[in-house]
Amino acid sequence: MTLIEHYIMREIRRLVMVIVGFLIFIFAIYSAQRYLTEAANGTLALKAVAAIVFYKVVIALEMLLPVGLYVAAAVALGQLYSNSEITALFAAGISPLRIYKAVLMLAVPLAMLVTALSMVVRPWAYAQIDLLRQDAQSTLDVGHLQAQKFNLDDNGSMILAQQVDRNLNHLSDTLIYRSTANVTTVLRARSASVAWPDGVPVVTLLAGSAYTLDHHGMADNQHIYQRLQLYPTPAKPDDDARSKSLSVRQLVASSSPTDAAELQWRESRGITTLLMALMAVSLSRLKPRQGRFTTLLPLALVFTLIFFGGNVCRTLVATGTLPVMPGVWLFSLLMLLGVSALSARDFGLLPIFSR
Repeated sequence: MTLIEHYIMREIRRLVMVIVGFLIFIFAIYSAQRYLTEAANGTLALKAVAAIVFYKVVIALEMLLPVGLYVAAAVALGQLYSNSEITALFAAGISPLRIYKAVLMLAVPLAMLVTALSMVVRPWAYAQIDLLRQDAQSTLDVGHLQAQKFNLDDNGSMILAQQVDRNLNHLSDTLIYRSTANVTTVLRARSASVAWPDGVPVVTLLAGSAYTLDHHGMADNQHIYQRLQLYPTPAKPDDDARSKSLSVRQLVASSSPTDAAELQWRESRGITTLLMALMAVSLSRLKPRQGRFTTLLPLALVFTLIFFGGNVCRTLVATGTLPVMPGVWLFSLLMLLGVSALSARDFGLLPIFSR
């Protein structure tokens, strides 16, 4: 490694650490605020918040690391252009290839790390979050419920209890509201308890009344009971949430378009990291007397296009609108063409677009 590459890498690496650290801090604060709100509403156990925030940050690293390198490379090189340092290097006969080489020496290891995060760590983190949420949000777990307060879950169900005994899984003076596309059910009970005989969850309601409202007909009914037992089944995650927690081997063996989209998304993260870094090299170029922040607008526009373009391709593959081949790789190919055009301009192969 020559002095030139070392100098450029040092400038970029320092900025990457600052930007990624800042992004992680902001994302962690946002996630904590979101899940603390759920805990305050009684839909999530407070003890699960810290763990979920940690896993969310781990998942976000596959996006935050490439973004940090992308912005850091463009801003650091833009600063060198603004100070005429790169102009002096070119005047001394240094090839633009040296600039690309310096960036790649940072981008390749980072792309390998992002690939590992996406292929292995990300599904593990999603699986851990699913386990935590199933345990903490389940209507069978009274540990997260708050007395004398409307406790809502993600499905729109609501539980209101005058008293909550978390040790005995017991509720007093309870109101339970559940609604589906066809039926709304309201249950009132003097007391409610949850047990797991033989590993099967059972909710026992004592001394209450049940109301069923039919949304599409006249099948409304009401009955009073002394003892009512419910055998609820846990809600199944949707296909997208399920795919995110599957291992690579499970995704490869699956024939589902949703799983194919998830697999291609994971496989393409490392390539996308490299292409974003190479694109930042070209986007960092400044004309004489331009400010160092002149490139921020095109950088933001290109990143927006990359972010939404990749997600659109993934959604189209998952819904079967776009064939599995090329699938998500179609957008990676478009990015490669864009990088090739920008690099050709930098090397003078497209003089009509050179500055």
